Amino acid sequence: MKGVVFNLLEEFVRRAHGEHAWEALLARAGVDGAYTSLGNYADADLGALVTAASEMLGQPPPTIVRAFGRAALPLLAEKYPNFFRPFPSTRSFLLALNDIIHPEVNKLYRGAETPTFQFDASSPDVLVMGCTSARRLCQFAQGLIEGAAAPYREDVTSDETLCMHRGNARCEFRIALRSAS
Repeated sequence: MKGVVFNLLEEFVRRAHGEHAWEALLARAGVDGAYTSLGNYADADLGALVTAASEMLGQPPPTIVRAFGRAALPLLAEKYPNFFRPFPSTRSFLLALNDIIHPEVNKLYRGAETPTFQFDASSPDVLVMGCTSARRLCQFAQGLIEGAAAPYREDVTSDETLCMHRGNARCEFRIALRSAS
């Protein structure tokens, strides 16, 4: 997993729980914590950090991972505003993931293993988004989807209708977006 994910996690933890929370989390997880954005790190490090956060906060791991995803996308928008500027809405941004956003991510972070998305955009009110990923981080993906609405000042509702953790070949989300009031 690319170090940028760990950098985002560190920023999320520090903003949500204070400066010392990250060090406490690293100690509890038993991981080094020296993550550079371009480095490659074991997926198990993320798992250890999520498990430690779950224990510290008394919340199940999927809740922790989803909250991280929800916070990570606005952090990315702060760091890389040019990824978001060309798109007028969350929907247009999400639809560009495979063809525009992930190729740019792969240029910045060589060796990044980005998921692949499938879309049914036939309804103007609901976007159905399939996600295929070797890491099976569907709660992270759902959080990222929800967080993607923040830079566009939209409200999002997303329901996971299929999940690889339930034996499906992919995860699938039904996404409804509307302008924030």
